[in-house]
Amino acid sequence: MARIELSPEVAEDFDRLLVHLETYQVENSGQRIGEIITALDVLEQNPLIGRPVANGKRELVIGRRTRGYLALYRYVPEMDIVFVLAIRSQREAGYAERLEDG
Repeated sequence: MARIELSPEVAEDFDRLLVHLETYQVENSGQRIGEIITALDVLEQNPLIGRPVANGKRELVIGRRTRGYLALYRYVPEMDIVFVLAIRSQREAGYAERLEDG
C-alpha cells in the first residue's frame, strides 16, 4: 500500500479553494476540502490510476462539474510513495510552475 504525502503547497491550494467557495457562498465549503482529501485515498491502492501528464507526473480526477477537482501527483515506486503536488478546480487554467520538473 502506497503512502500519500501532501506537499506544503497543497495547503495554499486548499486556502485558495476555500476563499473561492466562500466568495460564492457555497455551503459546507470545509466539507468539500474533506471530500478531496478522502478521494486521494484511492492512490494508496492504485497509485497509477491518474492520467499521465508532463514529466512523469499524473493527474487524478476528483468529482465533476462544480465539485470537480484535479490532483497533480508523482508516484515514486521505489519508495512506494505518492507525492501530491497540487490541487485545483477542473475549471482553473493550470498548475503553473508545479507541472515543471521537480
